[in-house]
Amino acid sequence: MKTIRETKSLRAELSGFAQDGESVALVPTMGSLHQGHMELARLASEYAERVVVSVFVNPTQFGPQEDFENYPRTFDTDRRRLSRAGVDVMFAPTHDEIYPFGAERMTRVSVPGLSLMLCGERRPGHFDGVTSVVNRLFNIVRPEVAVFGQKDYQQLVIIRRMVQDLHMPIKILASPTQREKSGLALSSRNRYLTTDERDRAVELYATVCACRDQYLAGERDPATLEKTGFERLSRAGFEPDYLTIRKSGDLSLPDDDSSFLVVLAAAQLGKARLIDNVMFEMPG
Repeated sequence: MKTIRETKSLRAELSGFAQDGESVALVPTMGSLHQGHMELARLASEYAERVVVSVFVNPTQFGPQEDFENYPRTFDTDRRRLSRAGVDVMFAPTHDEIYPFGAERMTRVSVPGLSLMLCGERRPGHFDGVTSVVNRLFNIVRPEVAVFGQKDYQQLVIIRRMVQDLHMPIKILASPTQREKSGLALSSRNRYLTTDERDRAVELYATVCACRDQYLAGERDPATLEKTGFERLSRAGFEPDYLTIRKSGDLSLPDDDSSFLVVLAAAQLGKARLIDNVMFEMPG
């Protein structure tokens, strides 16, 4: 595996792949890699001959009071994991490489509507930072395929919308959420959890599953579903942010004709803000 930091060097490597007729898949990450990221790389290798994994802690998707400075950075460990996984290139650009004119004066890419709800409402500007950096990575790597995890479901929907709206010739693949045996979704931010908090964190997934089951059983009142879920999360020590059921395609509110739905939730537990979701199909 090659570790590359400069766009010019990466494009030279990618040019060689293209000359050999080899397709490229991109897995964008912020590092602090876990088994969920390895699954993204594995899925990428099924759809392309070459796999590039980017590692860049993107400052523009963090709010003023968020954890950019303390976000876990495990470069050497990440490099070893990616090498063992058979990844072809680890692209680890510097801040100046991604934002040559500085983050304050960067060209922004925004997806209206989808970026302002749910996590976007609680984290103003977060998804603009995500789409702006992903757009740059797409332009640098020019992959045929890009892979994202379903745990960050709203992000996945937004990236798909951006690609469709900007006519990008990129196939977006979604990898199922990877979980511990307890049900806790794998996340780099799980590092912030104490042992006691990790034991209680499983209630987030249990709560979204319970909300799904209530909906399938006939409970359709959003306020009732939210109240029940919030009470369960509060008993487990969470500070709930939101719990909602949306159409899985565009995150709009469900109606009587909705077939494919998703329960999404976010909540604070100690120093960690955790998100989770579960998708389901209505009978018939």
